[in-house]
Amino acid sequence: MDMNKTEKVKIRGLARVAAAVFGAWGAVVTLKALWDLFAGEPESNLYAPRPWAFVSREAWLRYGGFEFCYGLALLALAWYALRFSRLLPETVERPRQEPDLKLFE
Repeated sequence: MDMNKTEKVKIRGLARVAAAVFGAWGAVVTLKALWDLFAGEPESNLYAPRPWAFVSREAWLRYGGFEFCYGLALLALAWYALRFSRLLPETVERPRQEPDLKLFE
């Protein structure tokens, strides 16, 4: 076992991973919202006796608008996390901390 007194922790990478996750999910949600707003319709229209019987167009557009805002918020959060990661150092060296729980000893 290495007995160094310090350890390196990658800080910038954590913010970039968070930005990637938020960006990917935000892109998926935004694209689905655009599909729902302009071309899609609820699944209940497939099973209803007549289209738009269970879900009104107004409710569907309200849902699509919420979904679109949620996707844009995720994309903005990804952009801010990426911008913030530029301010962080690549790595930080800190004293090694002994774990409180040792499993296999």
